[in-house]
Amino acid sequence: MADPLIVVGHEGGVSTRPYFEPFKRTAPPRTATVTPFPADAYEAEIAMLPVRSQRLTPGEASTRALQAPGLSPLFLIGDDEYSRHWLSQKQRQLKDQQAIGLVVNIDTAAALAELRRLAPDLTLIPTSGDDLAQRLGLHHYPVLLLPIADDR
Repeated sequence: MADPLIVVGHEGGVSTRPYFEPFKRTAPPRTATVTPFPADAYEAEIAMLPVRSQRLTPGEASTRALQAPGLSPLFLIGDDEYSRHWLSQKQRQLKDQQAIGLVVNIDTAAALAELRRLAPDLTLIPTSGDDLAQRLGLHHYPVLLLPIADDR
């Protein structure tokens, strides 16, 4: 036969303390190790470098329609001659589209600064493009991703 059930409520009754005794800590609580977050955005960005995208390489990207509702205009580039040339040629279009640039392969802060000097009016963010490449079936950059107008 099982022990009888004792219901403890807020209107009197029996203290719950004995029920929690087996769970008492015998060791002092551990303290968490805190890694300080960089003081400013520049330091935080530099801490992300180098960025590597294993699924993407420089090369000719094919033009095709992508079903990606809600996608804002994005472009992917790397720190390579092909991307620099593409960025120089497309920067006016990219600015007009208000496209955000993801720098998917880059090693140093100096290299990122050089890309930004080539296109000072554009936002360039170092980040891996592997997840995006997998989801959208991309293999090469540079590439511009634009939303398709829904004609329904």
